Amino acid sequence: MTRFLISLALLFVLMAATAAAQVEDFHIISQKELQLLVGDLAKSNPDVIKRIADDPSLKAKQLDKLRELLAFASQAQRDGLADDPATKQELANIKAEVISAEYDKKINEGKPVKPPLSYITDAQVKLFWSEDPTAKEADFQKFLSAKVEFIRRQDPQMASYTPSDEDKTLAHDIYAKSRIYEKDYLEKAKNGTLDAEFQQRTNLQLKLQHAQFLARLYADKNVGKMDPTDVEIKTYISQRPELDPAPKKLVAQGILERAKRGEDFAALANKYTEDPGNKNEKGELQGGLYKDVRVGIMVPVFEKAALALQPGQISPELVESDFGYHIIKLEKKTETKDANGTAKLVYDVRHILIGTMYEDPTVPGSGPTPLKLYVRQKLANEKQKKMIDELVMANKVSVPSDYTLPGLAKTKPTAAAKPATKRATPVRKKPRGKR
Repeated sequence: MTRFLISLALLFVLMAATAAAQVEDFHIISQKELQLLVGDLAKSNPDVIKRIADDPSLKAKQLDKLRELLAFASQAQRDGLADDPATKQELANIKAEVISAEYDKKINEGKPVKPPLSYITDAQVKLFWSEDPTAKEADFQKFLSAKVEFIRRQDPQMASYTPSDEDKTLAHDIYAKSRIYEKDYLEKAKNGTLDAEFQQRTNLQLKLQHAQFLARLYADKNVGKMDPTDVEIKTYISQRPELDPAPKKLVAQGILERAKRGEDFAALANKYTEDPGNKNEKGELQGGLYKDVRVGIMVPVFEKAALALQPGQISPELVESDFGYHIIKLEKKTETKDANGTAKLVYDVRHILIGTMYEDPTVPGSGPTPLKLYVRQKLANEKQKKMIDELVMANKVSVPSDYTLPGLAKTKPTAAAKPATKRATPVRKKPRGKR
């Protein structure tokens, strides 16, 4: 139920995290703060430092992610997302958790490694609950309610989650231990007996935890704003002749007419189909045949068209999906029963695919992607970048342009490489087993 900051790597991949109660200034990370983070990362995960040294472009990616994080967190504050009662309580909860986690590592440094907060004794926990137990139990219930609320919010599958007795016992223990260390830390900070640099590091970790949590809230609320519309996708394609699927459609239409005139469908499939599934494991051509297809395996538009036919019929029109244009012939429909006696429909179908897949020339080795999916991703990325740039400017986000790796000379960051696009499998909605 608790989350503790592990290292700068956690920040750079923007893992979902938590936050603290007070409102903070997220718009700036100083050079000193950045170097503190890098120093901590060098100690906890030296392999990451080596990867950055081997690929300086990783610096640019990380710093861009940091700007995005601060921009989202700052805008979340401006939009009042931190004012929700459950959020306020969670902010207070995690303030104690972050401080106690850092304090635990500090005061137990050099001792045998144990799980977080394990050095707090049962006697200390018992004493904690003995002091004003009514007020502390009331505070614990607020702590637990906020935890449950965010578990339900952040995972749709947990919308009806109710903590078990075991969960409550664990939360009860975590609550007490985190508050014990938080109180000790704050008292030492107040009387000046706590190391100043350690306080700086703890405050910085706390700031990043706050930012991550608020950024997640902002991203969840605004995720739909980056989705391109069907009109935007169609307009983008229409303005770029190299993406126009019309020539492909003409080819597919010509093959359909030949099939409808009685030419051998399997021969046409072997000659023209662009479906990689037309070859078996031995590389033998299959005449476009898919046997014993269960309902729900193929993409819906394909399946609907196939099941609307009678055995031996060819679909009178081209069927268009994200993968291209399909020419479909139904061979057989059969009803079977599963182990429970429930009737199940399976069918044999032949098909010819004239694909409208697109391979991005700017991403070598990315492989072909359905055209609409490629355009959708491209437009979504452009919208996201524009939104981030606007938020960075609006919130006056300031992040150093570079940092020095421990023991290494300062290097100039290079442009981040674009991520490879995942390959798509034509026709099938999900992986199919071996035939």
